[in-house]
Amino acid sequence: MTSATSNHPSIGEFANQTNSIFMGLLKPQQLLEEKFLGFVLTDFCGQVACESKSQLSSSTILKIKRLAAAVAGVGKRKIWLDPAEQAEIGNANSRSHVKKLIKDGRVIIKPTVIHSRARTRDLLAAKRKGRHTGPGKRKGTAEARLPTKVQWMRRQRVLRRLLRKYREAGKIDKHLYHSLYQKSKGNVFKNKRVLMEYIHKAKAEKNRTKVLTDQMEARRGKNKATRDRRAKRLAEKRQAILAVEHEAAVQE
Repeated sequence: MTSATSNHPSIGEFANQTNSIFMGLLKPQQLLEEKFLGFVLTDFCGQVACESKSQLSSSTILKIKRLAAAVAGVGKRKIWLDPAEQAEIGNANSRSHVKKLIKDGRVIIKPTVIHSRARTRDLLAAKRKGRHTGPGKRKGTAEARLPTKVQWMRRQRVLRRLLRKYREAGKIDKHLYHSLYQKSKGNVFKNKRVLMEYIHKAKAEKNRTKVLTDQMEARRGKNKATRDRRAKRLAEKRQAILAVEHEAAVQE
């Protein structure tokens, strides 16, 4: 089966003829005879039109972006160069020239891309209220999510910080501090509120004991003074009786 004849040249012939016209090896009459003029002129005009536009090299673009980024104080990815002003942009070789291009709008600083955290803040606020924390949202065991060791360290630090604060403020003495420190280490206090209540009770008990001790000392002193006075009176009476008896014996 023979292929259908066509008036258009093949790709290889078109490439050879194109190279020939640029090298000056093919005459216009031959072009008309071979029917290549339309294709060659179209390709040639396209190349001329592309070359008429000044294209910036990648090194020049990087240089301009680096200068603009340094002048504006932003990253190079924030710099936009106007493609219609590439000829003037390519002539920029100083910071002052780049500043003028930025001022004229030929080099533009892209706006900062906003990554809003509004939805994240709303979600965290809801989680603090206990929302979105059910069994379906949990990944890992309770021990993995919040280890008991971490809970213990946090609790001990809270209790010891409170004891240190009370000791420095003079609310408890060093003896009570040491006793409460050991009790905290022994897992006696569940939280700070329990420790504060224990401190208040301990201080009240200590004050009550001190008051009772003082009262007992005062009563003991008073009783001793009473006994001394009674003994003194008895001694005086005895001396008086002895004196009377002695006088009576002398008179007899």
